[in-house]
Order: sequence, then structure tokens, then C-alpha cells
Amino acid sequence: MNGKYITKLGFENRAVGLAQQAARVREGAGLGRTEILDELRTVQAAPERFTQGGVYAELAAELLTQRAALKQATSAALRGEPLPYGVWGAELIDAGATEQMDVAMRLPISRAGALMPDAHIGYGLPIGGVLATENAVIPYGVGVDIGCSMMLSVLPIPAGSLGRDEARKLLLKHTRFGAGVGFEKRERMDHEVMHEKAWQDQGILKFLHAKAAEQIGTSGSGNHFVEFGELKVAGGELGLEAGEYLAVLSHSGSRGFGAQVAGHFTKLAESRHKRLDPAARRLAWLGLDTEEGQAYWQAMNLAGRYALANHDQIHARLSRALGERPLAQVSNSHNLAWKQQVNGQELIVHRKGATPAEAGRLGLIPGSMADPSFVVRGLGNPESLSSSSHGAGRQLGRKAAERSVSKDEMQGYLRERGVTLIGGGRDEAPQAYKRIEDVLARQTDLVEVVAEFTPRVVRMDTGNQDI
Repeated sequence: MNGKYITKLGFENRAVGLAQQAARVREGAGLGRTEILDELRTVQAAPERFTQGGVYAELAAELLTQRAALKQATSAALRGEPLPYGVWGAELIDAGATEQMDVAMRLPISRAGALMPDAHIGYGLPIGGVLATENAVIPYGVGVDIGCSMMLSVLPIPAGSLGRDEARKLLLKHTRFGAGVGFEKRERMDHEVMHEKAWQDQGILKFLHAKAAEQIGTSGSGNHFVEFGELKVAGGELGLEAGEYLAVLSHSGSRGFGAQVAGHFTKLAESRHKRLDPAARRLAWLGLDTEEGQAYWQAMNLAGRYALANHDQIHARLSRALGERPLAQVSNSHNLAWKQQVNGQELIVHRKGATPAEAGRLGLIPGSMADPSFVVRGLGNPESLSSSSHGAGRQLGRKAAERSVSKDEMQGYLRERGVTLIGGGRDEAPQAYKRIEDVLARQTDLVEVVAEFTPRVVRMDTGNQDI
């Protein structure tokens, strides 16, 4: 059969040759042109019906491949302009973070977004970015440290009654920091999260269970910390009498387990969107109507629970060492995705370095190693997708901080504020961060301050020596 009849039906590229081959076979079986063209139209309309064998099987498979490629190319096309989104504290946010948010709001799956005042450049979605998508989750919209989170424990001990030397010894003995670090097997504590059935549901989770067990109750590097300090509370807040209490504040995540989950599913998402605009490559997504999307959703939530289990154990060790039980605790994740109603529609809200701030919900917004942190209550502002900042936010990158902040300047800042530091480095110098007071002042319509925490003895990664 002449190829012009086949191309008129809309067949393209390799499908034309395959249709001609099938047509010749059918001609040999005695069918006329009209009958063959009718059959080709039927295959074209429903190729999935012809893939199991027969003369049209190879053509049907090619048509399905072409359709999948077309769907991917279409879905990968970015909007010409970003959807509108709210920005808090625009004057505090570098242009690079805004550009990243603009790209995210051009994704075909994006429906709403917001940028918090602590925002700065990240991988894919900026740190401080909030993005709502329809029926899709973006691994790098959650981040590498899945479930990165905060926890505060308020102890029945008056502020100032724990000496600095004793606090330092407790932190050195009962906390662990750094890549690959864990407690010795005889020192490990058990936790219910390690016995969840989800670990057995996926090969990658089975593989990472042992690593997670080794590192539970520990903290990573970078800006992770555990610190003793003083919490000033107004009467009735947190169920406490007004006063100043000894408290423990920690910042940790899902450790090597979460990082490997993030890497695995990010590569998978990128492989499914090879035609995605290079500017949005790290924003590749997985549909929640696919097995891969459901697998990531399960793994992400497990990593989030595991991250909070790390905090549970950090606080349990220190409380037990002090012979006390916490009077109150507050915790929240700030690197996760949630199913949330937005304008009457269920969307997937990614918070990458943003704190959930639904009306009445308590959260934690830390400053730097030497600046105050705050317990806040969410106001449920729909314009921010009920979100707030997750901290002060960097104003200097790590290398820039090391170049521009001297050891003497960093020590002077700590000394002026009465902070003892274990570990840490100039890449985490307080001067590398925006002023937490400035950040809070830009989001008074998102949260209200409930209590203020002042750090006194802080432990971070990079060793046991004070800076």
C-alpha cells in the first residue's frame, strides 16, 4: 500500500513503515485497501488492544511509545509566565531565590505558592519556598534532608541552674554529630519507628533499614544542633506558669537514610522528565497516580517519622541524664510535603525550609547558634498556604562566610551573647544569617510569638573543641 494513504491517517515516523508492513501482510490475506485502512484506524484509536500479538502488535507498541513521549513532552512544557505568589520580606530575599521560585511557579503541575522571609537559594525549590502542586510530588521540592525538623523540651529546672561545664559534658556524652556517625550498638535506643511495616514494602527501604538503625538518635552536619538554653514563657502558654525554664532545643533530620531516599527518587523523577526545561530540571516530579509516586510518598513520610524519632531519642537521653521528664514539648518538620486543602481542592503542599503555620498550631523558628529562637503559633494565613519561615535564613553562603567572617569576629559575637559553642565552624557563624528579629517582623500576619529561647551551650558538628 502506498505510504501516502497511511500518512493521511496521521501516522508518523517509524509508525508509517510498521503500518505499511502490516498492510502488506493483510493484502496477502486478501483484504482490500478500504478494509485495511479501517483496521489501521482501529489500531490507531486503541493501540492497547493490539499489543498482545498479531499482525498489528509491533505497530501498536510503537503508537503507545509515541503517545507516551508526546505526553511527557507536553507535560514538561513550562508556562510562559509564573503563577502569582505571595512574598514576605522581599527586601531580605536574594534575587536567585526569587528566580528559582518563579521557575517553580511555571511548572504545569503548580497551582499556588509562597516565599518566606528567610528564603535563599537551594537546589530546585529555594529554601523558604512553599509550593502547591496537583497530584504530583517533587523530591527536590521536599529536599535532600527529608523531614528536617525541630524539637523543644521544657524541663522542670529553673533557668541558669545547670552550669556550663555540666551542660557541655552532657552534650558531649549524649549527642552525636556528623556524616555517617552513630551510637555504638550497645548504646543504641530502640524506637517504634524502626519496627514499622513500611521498611519491608520497598527494596530501597529494606536496604536502608540497617543504616537508619545505626544512626537513630544522632544529628548531621551543617546547621544541625543540640543546645541547652533558657525559655521565657508567659503565663498559660504551653500549659506552663509564667517564668524562665531550662530547655533543650534540637535541629536534625533523617540522616543518611533520608538523603539516599531523596537521591534515588530524584534520579527517577528526572528520568521521567528528560525533556523538562533545564531551568527546572531539579523540579522533576512523580505523579501520585503512579507506583513511583506512591513509593516516594511512602518513603518520604517514613523518613519524616524517622527524623522526629531522632529528636525523641536526643531529648530522652538528655532528660534521663538530668533525672527529669519534660513539662512540655513542641516539634515540627520543615522539609516535607503534605496533602492540604487549598481553595477547596486537595493539593500537595511542599515546604522546603518552611514551617507549617495552620491556625493554632505551634512551631519553632530558630535563629543562629548565638541568637534567640522562638516558639510561635500559626495564624492560618491562606495566602502563605498556612506557612511561615523555618529559621533566620542564610545571607552568606558557606564559602562566603568562611572568607568574610574571622575566627575572632565569630568568637566575639558568641562571647557578647554568653554562648559556649562545641564544634561549629565559621561557615555557620551567626553573621552568616539574617537577623531573626528582622525575619519575624516580616511575618506578623503568619505567626505570633509564644515564647523565646536563648541559647547558652550549643553543640554542632566538626569536633569537640570550642571555636
